[in-house]
Amino acid sequence: MVRDGDTVALEGFTHLIPFAAGHEIIRQRRRNLTLIRMTPDLIYDQLIGAGCAAKLVFSWGGNPGVGSLHRLRDAVENDWPAPLALEEHAHAGMAAAYAAGASHLPFGVLRGYLGTDLPKYNPKIKFIECPFTGEKLAAVPAHRPDVTVVHAQKADRKGNVLMWGVVGVQKEAVLAAKRSIVTVEEIVDRLDAPPNAVVLPSWVVGAVCAVKGGAFPSYAQGYYPRNNAFYKQWDGIAREREGFQQWIERHVMGTKDFDGFQRSLEAAVKHA
Repeated sequence: MVRDGDTVALEGFTHLIPFAAGHEIIRQRRRNLTLIRMTPDLIYDQLIGAGCAAKLVFSWGGNPGVGSLHRLRDAVENDWPAPLALEEHAHAGMAAAYAAGASHLPFGVLRGYLGTDLPKYNPKIKFIECPFTGEKLAAVPAHRPDVTVVHAQKADRKGNVLMWGVVGVQKEAVLAAKRSIVTVEEIVDRLDAPPNAVVLPSWVVGAVCAVKGGAFPSYAQGYYPRNNAFYKQWDGIAREREGFQQWIERHVMGTKDFDGFQRSLEAAVKHA
């Protein structure tokens, strides 16, 4: 469902980040992707370093609590492994763009960007006048990904998806997309949704894949915690091209699926 040249959003806000799906995109050697994400972190560093990306549409990028994304920085500064175009927004702008896409509107509107330098560097940020108050407002084009991928806790056998805990723009990103893929911790007979949980109905979901642990090293509320050690280790792994390539070849390209990836990491720790 992910094709060369697609615009792809892999969304998750600190929580339920779809690492397993990102690795499969790398294994399939997808190229020339436009990657959208409100907070690109490690999985986008891996996708960029593996040569999958041609453009990044984002509002913040980094290794949370640690520092830079070295593969992202290398692509921007040195065109390695390929040039990477950037389209930068604020969080509010990204959220407005997803909401507009989910509503099938051409653009999102927000109070923001006035008095900032970002519109100088992103020509897609425009300003409009409110027809009711005359107020000057910012407008951003709607996000309409070819494919959105998210991770969630559960799906039922009909394809309805349940997620809870810290959620960001996953629902809007799925509704805005032409196609969608959801990886889940488990498939169950019945979804007993707690109050204020997010339920994606089967008719907006293109495919459901059971991938236990598929958000590692981020966390899945109610299933496993965030692996902070991995985030710290990634800084050293990704800092140099050779070390990054060796890691990707061993743990991602050299494994069949995400279960194999996790076993590969465990084996590396045992032999360290």
